[in-house]
Amino acid sequence: MNTLKDRAADIKAAAQTLDKEVYNYAGKDKVTTPRREFQSRSPKLCSLEEAIRRSGLKDGMTISFHHHFRGGDKVVNMVVGKLAEMGYKDLQLAASSLSDVHAPLIEHIRNGVITGISTSGLRGELANEISRGLMEKPVVFRSHGGRGSAIASGDLHIDVAFLGASSSDPLGNACGYSRSENAKSICGSLGYALPDAQYADKVVILTDDLVPYPNVPNSISEDQVDFVVEVDSVGDSSKISSGAIRDSKNPRDILLAQLAAKVIINSGYFKDGFSIQTGTGGASLAAVKYIRNEMIERGIKASYALGGITAHMVKMHQEGLIDRLIDVQSFDKVAAESLKNDMTHKEVSACEYASADEPGSAVHYLDIVILSALEADVNFNVNVLVGSDGIIRGAIGGHPDTAADSALSIIVCPLLRGRIPCVVDEVTTLITPGSTVDVIVTEYGIAVNPRRPELADSLREAGLKVVDIRSLKEKAKSIIGEPDSLPFGDKTVGIVMNRDGSVQDVIKNIEA
Repeated sequence: MNTLKDRAADIKAAAQTLDKEVYNYAGKDKVTTPRREFQSRSPKLCSLEEAIRRSGLKDGMTISFHHHFRGGDKVVNMVVGKLAEMGYKDLQLAASSLSDVHAPLIEHIRNGVITGISTSGLRGELANEISRGLMEKPVVFRSHGGRGSAIASGDLHIDVAFLGASSSDPLGNACGYSRSENAKSICGSLGYALPDAQYADKVVILTDDLVPYPNVPNSISEDQVDFVVEVDSVGDSSKISSGAIRDSKNPRDILLAQLAAKVIINSGYFKDGFSIQTGTGGASLAAVKYIRNEMIERGIKASYALGGITAHMVKMHQEGLIDRLIDVQSFDKVAAESLKNDMTHKEVSACEYASADEPGSAVHYLDIVILSALEADVNFNVNVLVGSDGIIRGAIGGHPDTAADSALSIIVCPLLRGRIPCVVDEVTTLITPGSTVDVIVTEYGIAVNPRRPELADSLREAGLKVVDIRSLKEKAKSIIGEPDSLPFGDKTVGIVMNRDGSVQDVIKNIEA
């Protein structure tokens, strides 16, 4: 009989070839702890302070966050406040975006807790202070697709990711919604957190809704998660649609929306099976309503809508006008609930959304995108980050990603905002290169990039007013005169990265 005893010598020899110990088959006693009890004492469950200590975080390392709760986010301030309390210094903060609610970071920067920032955008008092030279190191700005690529390639290495989740089980299966009756906050898609979860050395999930294992479906899997921290609140869901996202009733926005819709309808790309993304500006969101009416009239459907998904897109999807929703960020509660309940509403990571390096990223197959702008210049370059006063007041987002890869990129902006021209000789900061922009829509006319003469011809044949972009700049100048030059200083406060990882522009400090 070939027993274990008979095979002992062969087992020992095999172990030596693999440099392994011989298995002790008597082994340990089987664990018979009730599974529910085991969940409650999951080795991953701990306090925030314990998670930080066990993560191995050290001074000088990089921590990351997502911004899916937007103006309602509570995770960044909570975590950085705890890090300051624990005495950490010289940390690099890599957030997918930062907003008005993150003003407490100003004090942490002054105290040396945070010495570097990488982000897509800045707003509010934090942006104001950084624009005036608060930090010694310039902030590095990347598009959403560029950030995903940088994380995947290692150009942006994350030591510890702190990711807020609307629900998580004790092992770390987490998502941006909850099926629990005790749900406190939902944000929908966690698309911008997914690269962090995949590539960070350590991942900490923070949640205010700890649910039984398994939490299904989940956006982030437990095999990517090292620690789970239960907190009182990760965010205020009522504020995820605040700030730049607005449903405008402004007559000028409505006019711009109508013009943008006419451009789309007469572009040659408006046909059954087209794909579309809209930006967050009032005019670009309003354009969806006019497109919807035309789709119904012509009996055509879109194959998918992409990007930040809104209630407008959800409604069209439910009406059968859009086959699928591809969601990297849910822009309101309606979209978040749809993601939870609708199998054809798909969550994607920032890489799958807009990475230039990802062959299957959705922007590579995008037909039409409607985007807003702070400024556009006579070379069709666009600025969405720095205001006319030189203060950082926006976010790059997916602007250059979608403009570059879509078949038709439309920029919608008024000729003037108050006494400020939006069509200028040269943009204050280059965010989206003019080579990727096809059309600029203003209330005084539609400018088509000279690289697209066939598009200009189609729009003229449809009776639309196509003008030279330089005439728009001159029109603005005739109304308000030549604006004063901005008092920029010599200090570089921001570095704008191209989506391919090269440096595209710099932002100088604004002097008082």
